[in-house]
Amino acid sequence: MGSRLLRGNILQPLTDKETLNTRYDALEELATKEEMFFATRQSLKASLDVDRVLTALIIIPTQMTLKSTEQAINTVIMLKQFVTTISPIYEALSGARSVMLQEIRQLCAPENVQPVLELIDNMINEDTTYSSKPLDLRNQRTYAVKSGVNGLLDVARQTYKEAMTDAYQHIEDLAETHNLALQTKYDNVRQFYIRLPASELEDRLLPPVFINVFKKKNMVECQTLDLVKRNQKIVDSHTEVLLMSDKVVQELIADVRGHLSGLFKICESIGMLDMISSFAQLVTSQEYVRPKLTDTLAIKAGRHPIREKVQSSKYIPNDVYATQQTRFQIITGCNMSGKSTYIRSIALMAVMAQIGSFVPSSYAAFPIFKQLFARVSTDDSIEANVSTFAAEMRETAFILRNIDRHSMAIIDELGRGTSTRDGLAIALAIAEALVDSRALVWFATHFRDLANIMSERNGVINLHLAVDMSEADKMTMLYRLSEGVVEEEHYGLALAKVLPLPPDVLQYATEVAGTLEQRSKRRKKASLAVAQSRRRKLILNLKEQLVQAHNGAMEGEVLASWLKELQREFVVRMSAIDTEAREAELGEDSDADAAPDDELEDKRATRSVAMAVQVKDEKRSNTDSMSADGDMLDDGRRLSMPPSRRG
Repeated sequence: MGSRLLRGNILQPLTDKETLNTRYDALEELATKEEMFFATRQSLKASLDVDRVLTALIIIPTQMTLKSTEQAINTVIMLKQFVTTISPIYEALSGARSVMLQEIRQLCAPENVQPVLELIDNMINEDTTYSSKPLDLRNQRTYAVKSGVNGLLDVARQTYKEAMTDAYQHIEDLAETHNLALQTKYDNVRQFYIRLPASELEDRLLPPVFINVFKKKNMVECQTLDLVKRNQKIVDSHTEVLLMSDKVVQELIADVRGHLSGLFKICESIGMLDMISSFAQLVTSQEYVRPKLTDTLAIKAGRHPIREKVQSSKYIPNDVYATQQTRFQIITGCNMSGKSTYIRSIALMAVMAQIGSFVPSSYAAFPIFKQLFARVSTDDSIEANVSTFAAEMRETAFILRNIDRHSMAIIDELGRGTSTRDGLAIALAIAEALVDSRALVWFATHFRDLANIMSERNGVINLHLAVDMSEADKMTMLYRLSEGVVEEEHYGLALAKVLPLPPDVLQYATEVAGTLEQRSKRRKKASLAVAQSRRRKLILNLKEQLVQAHNGAMEGEVLASWLKELQREFVVRMSAIDTEAREAELGEDSDADAAPDDELEDKRATRSVAMAVQVKDEKRSNTDSMSADGDMLDDGRRLSMPPSRRG
């Protein structure tokens, strides 16, 4: 029951903050109270899958058969087993303080179970327990109903008992007559059969009285004609017992159906307790922390919950921080540097937080996400006649149609299934659409141009997974997240050198890469449009930090010190942007006249992209928040103007 509940929660996590906090409280109490934790885990070991049992009690077969009769008796026996295991759960939760554990304990109270237990005890023997072995289960079905309820049933049981005794006696006589170490075995198909070690027949043949002989590993299994006849007699007597017990069992089931609503509530509460206690087992054995539910996603020393368990080396954690001003995070880095693991760990931790579990980190705060989108695989589909690129575009189209500001998305190397130029163009267009959706997006890519073009866009930041390439022909993956675009060039070639590729192939690849790099290098200076976009992004970042400080817990000297540092950083960065803007304004025209044709074309293309990003950013920004902070934007623009132009 707990497994099905966990699966349902993973497929559809919670979105109600109060319910999540209730689960967090219950999990924290179980993880901190050792005695309650071990008592709960021990009491849950005897629980059966009662969901299926109660469902079987609801269903009424259209035609009664021997199989349905057997199933009905099995269901009653399992129900009796379940009812007797509720009391230990009630006792294990004594002293619980969290709301959820108190409600579970209240549902498992004896007064809620006693009426059903009395109904069962009136009809079923007290020593009847559920068994999974075939022979024990058949005996339980035979003797489940109490003696004296039906006289003919008692006679049929006696006949069944005598037939069983005859079968055992027959096998004992065979063992004594032929001096063989015979073992009595039973299964549902052959009924009783005989098994003996093959070593018993090394120096002689098996007597001809044994039939249906076959060898299984180092054992020989067989029967005799008399044993087959006795098996048939046992089956007939057992069938008669079942048919006579069926009337009593059906009356009992009809009475129990009136209490099913309460039993289903108990069943659901036990499934929830099973899931929460499993979370507590994980929390007590791993370094997991209780997440907070806020408007900002912030994780300190976050880890991948699966990767850290399966890898032999120590997992290197990373921090995560995302707000509306850092909602689109472009992750670059070398191959095998950990980009995919990083973005997947964020998504997994978000899911864990919204099913009521703690997360693998030293601190965690999450907003409530309504949707989680992932475009991470590169598989094609032969059956659907869909290539890798077509699968990418189909899944991305679904994301773009449904994503909104309450969503999270992780995108892994979009556009690598087609040509480099087309892939970059498509990735850039999709990135713009994802930025406009205002969802929190982590976009892992090898397109450095994408990171450079989008870097001035409001809400976009560039990060990369660091790698050490200081030594020749050696790459050391640091798996550490750093700011900015990856600085290493030709890391693909460096990784290829580590792998056993032919030296002549690597040498030619290096020459080609150098030629292409010389052709693509251009002199690029900051344009006025880029400076203006950076200025606007800086002011919006300032606004978001001030809003967070207003809603936060900082007070007094701590707040004053933080505001002074924020002011100093803002002035320094704004001054740097003003300097770049003045240089661009003075040198733009002269550069345009002096630049060669190819460089001039490149400068125009850069300015066009920057202007397009700025116009798109201004048109699709949040007009409400911008109008509310119009005075602050005006002040920021005045600060950024040269003294001679300030009004």
